[in-house]
Amino acid sequence: MAQDLAAALASLADPTLLLVVLACGVYGLFIGAIPGLTATLATALLVPFAYFLDPLPAVASIITMSAMAIFAGDLPSALVRMPGTPASAAYTEDAYRQTQAGHGALVLGVGLVGSAIGGIVGAVVLIVAAPALAEFALTFTSYEYFWVAVLGLTASVIISQGSQVKGAIALLLGLLFSTVGIDVALGYSRFTFGSELLLAGISFIPAMIGLFGLSEVLRNVLHPTGRLRVARIRTAGMFRDTFRTLWRYRKGVVSGNLIGGAIGVLPGAGGDIAAWVSYAATKNASREGHLFGKGEGHVEPVVSAGSANNSALASAYVPTLVFGIPGDTITAILLGVLLVKGVQPGPELFSTQAPLLYGIYLIFIVANLLMLPLGYLAIRGSGQLLRVPPGVLMPIIIAFCVVGAFAINNGWFEIVVMLAFGLLGYLLERYGFPLAPVVLGLVLGPIVEKNFMQSVIKTDWDLLQFLTRPVSAILMIVTVLVLVYPMLRSVWPRRRRGTGAGAGVERAVGPDGRDEA
Repeated sequence: MAQDLAAALASLADPTLLLVVLACGVYGLFIGAIPGLTATLATALLVPFAYFLDPLPAVASIITMSAMAIFAGDLPSALVRMPGTPASAAYTEDAYRQTQAGHGALVLGVGLVGSAIGGIVGAVVLIVAAPALAEFALTFTSYEYFWVAVLGLTASVIISQGSQVKGAIALLLGLLFSTVGIDVALGYSRFTFGSELLLAGISFIPAMIGLFGLSEVLRNVLHPTGRLRVARIRTAGMFRDTFRTLWRYRKGVVSGNLIGGAIGVLPGAGGDIAAWVSYAATKNASREGHLFGKGEGHVEPVVSAGSANNSALASAYVPTLVFGIPGDTITAILLGVLLVKGVQPGPELFSTQAPLLYGIYLIFIVANLLMLPLGYLAIRGSGQLLRVPPGVLMPIIIAFCVVGAFAINNGWFEIVVMLAFGLLGYLLERYGFPLAPVVLGLVLGPIVEKNFMQSVIKTDWDLLQFLTRPVSAILMIVTVLVLVYPMLRSVWPRRRRGTGAGAGVERAVGPDGRDEA
């Protein structure tokens, strides 16, 4: 362990790594501060550059960029009431109203420090939980991996925003795309339509660039917002007031980090879900919950939800590294980068490439500490960041998308895939279909199919093995519970209301027919 940690510390002294971290931190702040350009989009655009880096700098670039982008999403939320990233949407109204009331520096300061704290807490969750889960995962066979992947797919639908039916349809689309190419077990070609270009399947990276990059461009071009009017932020005494506020609402800091760390571990959840859950929990628990989103807004939801989204961002790496199951859309893209680099996530990673893991742990801490000075500079210059004309920004993003898709295999077909998925992503979001299930279906589809086919081939189609193995049976039960929980939650309140109403009538009328009340 000491040798692995020493090797990781030595790698941090690499000038190339430090330059990558700094450059990607600035890049993440810029993308996150532009309304509509999400951290997932920034990750997709970063992939072509990460493709040419060593594994640790490639992972470091995505970690640093995503942490900065999630915080930077607070800037347009507070200044123009437009969330920079979905993770900031939960508390946009409160942040904006506080800024209009003259407390913009406090709101952004709380978001900055809270995000840094949340990121470090999420890193601690990753450091503590990942090795323990990895040791347990070493006992897994194809049966257990099948159910883990199915659980990830199920969770992505249940917790996706909007209609769960649309989430399921989006997931099925991703699974359908994952079947294109050569059958993993029998070697037959599927859905290739006689084209040799499709025999290798749909390339993961061009699909992601189109789904999250080009679709955002289409949305911004077809539904332009124009130039933004930005309020001025005075940063004098910002940190002093920030730490006083964080101490006052320290329970919100703790609850936000706990909620974010727990939700981040769930496959397919992510920081935006964690922020909404933390906001709701804080509103229900706070004595001032009735002020949230009204009048001048309130800073308390920014404290809790701002901590939760960055805490979830780090803890999402737990299922990614331990099981190879993406914790969110960012880690789904990261998973593709690791596979391209020859790094196979899973329990064996903790024994075969321990220096890389320790390097990832340290990068999380470095990135969130670096967020404080860079975030402060971003707050001071936030007005200029938000004044970039769309006519300048959109062509640059399109160029990145085309170059990134082409760089995968130096072929035109990847550009076609990127364009097709860009149009698909725009249409899906236009009609309320979430993109996260599509991503997880595309990534986890081969994992589900491979482990299912391996299991049934070696047991001569004895499906009872999926149910009778202890760990496999537990994972199946958890998957079923996750699937039926929303239905039970919708039925239970109605039954309670019905029972309550009946009981009320029965108590109101006594045996002699008189009103006992």
